[in-house]
This record gives sequence, C-alpha cells and structure tokens, in this order.
Amino acid sequence: MIDNFAKQLPRRRSVPVKVGNVTVGGDAPIVVQSMTNTDTADADATVAQVAALARAGSEIVRITVDRPEAAAQVARIKDRLDRIGIDVPLVGDFHYIGHKLLSDYPDCAAALDKYRINPGNVGFKAKRDTQFSQIIDIAQKYDKAVRIGVNWGSLDQELLTRLMDENSGSDKPVSAAAVMREAIIQSGLLSGERAEALGMARDKIILSAKVSQVQDLIAVYADLAQRCDYALHLGLTEAGMGTKGIVSSAASMGILLQQGIGDTIRVSLTPEPGGDRTREVQVAQELLQVMGFRAFVPVVAACPGCGRTTSTVFQELASDIQGHIRVSMPAWREQYPGVENLNVAVMGCIVNGPGESKHADIGISLPGTGETPSAPVFVDGEKVTTLRGEDIADDFKKMVLDYIENRYGKGAMSPSSADIA
Repeated sequence: MIDNFAKQLPRRRSVPVKVGNVTVGGDAPIVVQSMTNTDTADADATVAQVAALARAGSEIVRITVDRPEAAAQVARIKDRLDRIGIDVPLVGDFHYIGHKLLSDYPDCAAALDKYRINPGNVGFKAKRDTQFSQIIDIAQKYDKAVRIGVNWGSLDQELLTRLMDENSGSDKPVSAAAVMREAIIQSGLLSGERAEALGMARDKIILSAKVSQVQDLIAVYADLAQRCDYALHLGLTEAGMGTKGIVSSAASMGILLQQGIGDTIRVSLTPEPGGDRTREVQVAQELLQVMGFRAFVPVVAACPGCGRTTSTVFQELASDIQGHIRVSMPAWREQYPGVENLNVAVMGCIVNGPGESKHADIGISLPGTGETPSAPVFVDGEKVTTLRGEDIADDFKKMVLDYIENRYGKGAMSPSSADIA
C-alpha cells in the first residue's frame, strides 16, 4: 500500500513545537494550515471564515493583524470561536508594527497561539534588532511560539546587498539567483539564532523561507533543512490561481515532502472571483493524502472515461459521492472514526472496472457502451451483488452509506464480517 510506503520514508528530524493544541514537527503528522483573507477588524467575517477553514480541515489558521483596529478584535474573535466550538490555533501575521500592536493590545498577544515575524520588515536599520527583540520578549511573556517567515518579496535588503557585494568580490562568484537563495536562508537562520540568544527555546521556533518559483523553493528548503533542526513551515508563496497554483504547489512541495522535508504546509492559492477560501485546505489535504502521508477523507477512484464510456452516469455518480463525502466529513469525523481511510471505486466499463472495484473497500463497475446494462458491486474484494435498472446510482450510494455505518459506526463489526449485502 502507498500509505504504508510513505510512512517508511525517512523524515528530517526537527524540534517539535506546540502551537495551541497542535504539535508541529518532531514525530507529529504534517499539519495543514491556511490563512484568512478577511479584514480582521471585521470580527463577524473573520469568525465565519476561520470557522469555515477549520471545519474544512485546517488545523492552524493565520489572520492578518496589521493595524490597531484589527488587533483590538483578536481576543473577541478567539472568544467567539471558542463559544461555537472551533478550537483551532490562531496565528497573528505581523509586519512593520507588530511590536507596537502586541505591546498596545495585550489581549491580542494573549489570545494568539503563534506570532508570525517577517525578518524583512520587522524593523529597519537601528530599529530592527530592538523591534524584533520586543516581539520575542512578548512571545516569551505569554509562552507563545513564533514563525520566522522569510519571503523573497520582502527580503532584508541590507543582508542581500552585503552578500551580493561579497559575491562580486569572490574569486568564484555564483549566480545572482544563488545569492538570493543564500540571503533567504541566512535571514531565517540568523533570526532564529537571534531569538535563541534572547532566551527563546528552540521548541518555540518555526522557520519558513518562501519563494514563488518551483525550483527555487526546492533548492532553498533542501539547503535550509541541512543547516538547522527547526521545524519548517512549507509553502510556495504567490502560487497563483486555479490549476497553475495547484500544480506549482504540488510539484514543489511534493518533492520536498518525499525527501522528508516539511512539518506543516500551506497551499497559497489565489481564489477565483467569489471563490471558496477553503479550496486551499482541500488541495493541501489531497496532496498529503495522495502521497500517503495522511488520510483526511475517503478516496473516490473513478476512471477518466473513453469511447467505451459514453454514458455520464459514472461521472455523475462519482461526483455525487465525492461531494456528499466532503459535505458530510465534519460530522462523520465524530460519528464514524476512521472513515477517512475508506476507498470507493466508481468505474465506467468492464475493462478496468471489476479489477479496480476489487481493490477498493466498496466499488461498482457501471456498464459501458454496448455492454449489458448491469453493474457488479464489490465489497472488500468480493462481488456481493449486481445492480440493474434505472436506480443503479441511488442503490449504490445507499450501499456506500450502509458500508460506512456498518464498518465505522458505533458497535461496528470488522469489515470482513459486516453484513452489507
């Protein structure tokens, strides 16, 4: 099985960090996180989006804290989330004036579970060390973790200039791109060392080093992973919209994850106009699930279709089942423990249909063009019935729900003995 193989892959050793009720790094599962795009000063909108992201499966949610009006609402947002049963760690995203907001709004500092610090804009020139130190001191006061998040769009220009000058005077100069990558890495590592020098423990520090190009991200994190044991937050920044953002994120992070690099991930998708912010959570979950690192929702395997499958029944059935699973998962996680490991197959003809269905927990092989209008159903590798008539799709959906109840419901029997026929 792929999931068993993935669990055997060597994983980079990192120091575990507690973020609220979630552990990042160490032996903990790779954590999925996301970020709101609401104005945090609008508490109603922010509570609604954090709740939606958490229900979709985001295990940590980051919110923007960019001005006093936003900082003033953070404690209220946290309290309202607690009252509706959303116990998800909140991360404050700070830039430029984070030190001032955390000092002026102690309720905000206490309510957040982690502070994100950008070394490129935490302060400039003589103020940089002072303002960075203020944030670290406040984090220690409230026993909070920090993420030192370097982004090449806001890189420390003094550090970059110094490295560029050193490179130009070197006997063996490297490319400007290589210097840029080194600046990103050094920015994170030097900031981590500075935090430790100020008294912060290593198990309170997470690093990230985000860029927007696939090969650059792979190179930066591969190098960074060799040079420290901090927990690493993984993500391709400004990944883009739609399939471009999904493919770029999956290609870059997939390679790094396969190498054992990455303790928590975010897929930074640009939403389609009016699109659902939870899409980035779904993509992150699917990336980890298809690679075999974690299971979040039942897998629905469906054939791509060809000239043998001119009927759209199998497409509609696969879509219906997958959609129903997604909508139902928040309740199913409590009602049917382990249901995320379920595998369902919906196939469109007899070529691969029976074989694929046998490999699934429950599968159906629908009739293709010119085939007998019958659909064999397989459960745990054995054919249990053949569905016929106009209600094949509805009958199979009922069988799937019965299988879930029998296998994962309270008092469920073992899969081999469950009577689902």
